[in-house]
Amino acid sequence: MSDRLIHHAARQFALWRVAAPSGVAFAPGRVNLIGEHVDYNDGLVLPMPVREGTAVAWAARDDGQIVVRAADQDAADEFAITAPDRPSVPAWPSYVRGMVAMLRAPMPGLVGADLLITGDLPQGAGLSSSASLCIVVGRALLAAAGFGAAPVVLARAAQAAEHGYAGVACGIMDQMAVAAGVPGHAMLLDCRTLEFTLHPLPPDWSVVLIDSGIRRGLVDGEYNLRRAQCEAAARLLGVSALRDATEAQLPMLPAGSAERRRAAHVVAEIARVRAASTALAAGDLPAMGRLLQAGHASLRDLFEVSLPAIDDLVARVNGRLAGQGGARLTGAGFGGAIVAVIGRGQVSGLASALGAPLRPVW
Repeated sequence: MSDRLIHHAARQFALWRVAAPSGVAFAPGRVNLIGEHVDYNDGLVLPMPVREGTAVAWAARDDGQIVVRAADQDAADEFAITAPDRPSVPAWPSYVRGMVAMLRAPMPGLVGADLLITGDLPQGAGLSSSASLCIVVGRALLAAAGFGAAPVVLARAAQAAEHGYAGVACGIMDQMAVAAGVPGHAMLLDCRTLEFTLHPLPPDWSVVLIDSGIRRGLVDGEYNLRRAQCEAAARLLGVSALRDATEAQLPMLPAGSAERRRAAHVVAEIARVRAASTALAAGDLPAMGRLLQAGHASLRDLFEVSLPAIDDLVARVNGRLAGQGGARLTGAGFGGAIVAVIGRGQVSGLASALGAPLRPVW
């Protein structure tokens, strides 16, 4: 948790409302070490929370209104808690209103609230700023009403908010990693059952993010198209989700088709997640590096969500590491950051070689 961000949110709320907030909620962003585009295929993933995130300073209201200020954008929204209408154009209010809508059914005692939102996650960098926003808004709303909720409840509400209010057919990984993740630990999450285990990173490993500088959005159709192609592949194979497909079944899909490429990525990526959890437990950095590199090649060639500039950045990092760790695109693709798992002693040398700052995760 970022104490600096918490204090900043409290100060901004006091300036806005000329009174101290009743509390400040926080939710981190997340980085996915491996297991990309498999959560909505009921697969296995290996994410972990990052240090940066989103804070919401809050105070309950007695008039049933939700009054929101996005301090970083100098923007505001207001609506009745009983009528969280979906905005016509997806933007940050979509996530706030979506969380109100999705929490009101399981939590009918929600009350109005003043909410001030601020954060230090870069937008469009593949660090799940949207899930962070949804989860922290949920935590603030529950705190204002004097409620608590299990991480799974918050995660499901956040996923539903993204589906119904932002138009993004996302899986559940981001929301679970943000709601239930523990700093310094990778979460091996089964996206079908939502069962998970937490695994500490070896003390001599470091996870760093390198921003490509290329921002991307998910509502331009490409993300939803990939999901539709995966679902079509599952139907052709006669399985409920590509989690249940095998490599031996892939020739059943039309040769050269997008469905075959997407399914090939998902089947191999789930196997890589299992292998990565084994490498993590063994502290085998070279094995983890090979898996990350293979995962990136699959995202580039089979899932087709990378870009040449990102491929070049990944290649530079992997060339510098020379087998002692590895890097790949993280997040949904078409821009954002890359993640590198390296030895702690490699951090300064890698930063110097790239001529760019590294953002440490752990």
